[in-house]
Amino acid sequence: MGICFSAEEQFQFSQQQNYQKKKSSGKKSAVYLMNSECKESSVGGKPSPSGLPLPPKNIKDLQTTPGYENVDIFTYQEMKLATKQFRPDYILGEGGFGVVYKGLIDDNVRPGYNSTKVAIKELNPEGFQGDREWLAEVNYLGQLSHPNLVKLIGYCCEDEHRLLVYEYMSLGSLEKHLFRRVGCTLTWSKRVKIALDAAKGLAFLHGAERSVIYRDLKTANILLDECYNAKLADFGLAKDGPRGDQTHVSTRVMGTYGYAAPEYVMTGHLTSRSDVYGYGVLLLEMLLGKRAMDKSRPCREHNLVEWARPLLNHNKKLLRIIDPRMDGQYTTKALMKVADLAYQCLSQNPKGRPLMSHAVQVLETLKEDGDAQGEVMASLHSRGKSVTLYEAAPSDSQGTRNVDGDGQGQGQRRRRPESGRSKSEASVDTDLYVSALVSSDPNATKT
Repeated sequence: MGICFSAEEQFQFSQQQNYQKKKSSGKKSAVYLMNSECKESSVGGKPSPSGLPLPPKNIKDLQTTPGYENVDIFTYQEMKLATKQFRPDYILGEGGFGVVYKGLIDDNVRPGYNSTKVAIKELNPEGFQGDREWLAEVNYLGQLSHPNLVKLIGYCCEDEHRLLVYEYMSLGSLEKHLFRRVGCTLTWSKRVKIALDAAKGLAFLHGAERSVIYRDLKTANILLDECYNAKLADFGLAKDGPRGDQTHVSTRVMGTYGYAAPEYVMTGHLTSRSDVYGYGVLLLEMLLGKRAMDKSRPCREHNLVEWARPLLNHNKKLLRIIDPRMDGQYTTKALMKVADLAYQCLSQNPKGRPLMSHAVQVLETLKEDGDAQGEVMASLHSRGKSVTLYEAAPSDSQGTRNVDGDGQGQGQRRRRPESGRSKSEASVDTDLYVSALVSSDPNATKT
């Protein structure tokens, strides 16, 4: 469902760069299959000691099993009623997989059903997503439940029709908000919250008794509700993680260009650290406000990771490329914490990447600090006082900020103030100042 709002074609790499173009039967999806002996394992597998049910391996199995608890099975007629006969003005998005409609399931659709706003994804039989991907979504979301995973309300599997019914996420995808050219942009605090929610969702998947590798993390697959709570969507490419003594899962390489981990692209070896790399790409996009891949940018900036990762652990260089729409909303200390986390996640060595549980801890601390600072700022504002958390450096005509440092053609070098701070930094030690305010303000909440 995550690609409802941005139709991005799924890709598959060749292990030896000998690409063999091949059409899947009954589909028009142009894909590239790896020239290797790797085999895609069937969805599901043997039941674990926890006694979880054996997921259906194909559509026939699904149609003959009683289904999953708390997942409703709808008829195609009910889907037509919920979408007013699939009215064009009910379309939320469309792409290679098919079309997503806004819908309402109520007493008129199914007698006794509580009125529920939904998003209904109708699979295009000729699209990029086939029965296997559709079934994977039913199997994973039918068994997994977490506040940061989109809820699967039900499905329709009738004749040739394949539909999935999700909870309605009113603000759409993160992609739509992060890369919009006009209108309100995402604040620093909202980005931290969304990054934390995504990390929690991934940490849950990786830490499940039968671990799950998401495999398709990107801004289009993160959906937002009216309170900017973020949830992972689109589990069509999800895979069961390694079992027992296995170190990885061997599989065809699939995902979205720019997000896939380098070792996965080269070998087809999939681990939870592959998701961590994708999460690093996501953090980088949120920090810079730029897409992972964009050929409209200067040549050396086409690939965001290759261009920006070396700059993440350099304070002054990072301040030149950070999304200028967030100026004044963060402390340098907070910025560097997120940048350092992104840098670690994007390590070429999978073992050098942190666990998602570590990412949750880092961002939880950052969010708690930000909440405390926000309360203090609100208190100061009510008293007619203010504190500047971050003073943006001046920008040149291209929007690149001139910050004291190595010069490198970024503008005339300026003398450093006597205080020893660059003009891009706060004029006081904001973190210590805010901590002192929190401890001295009886109305402030301690963390």
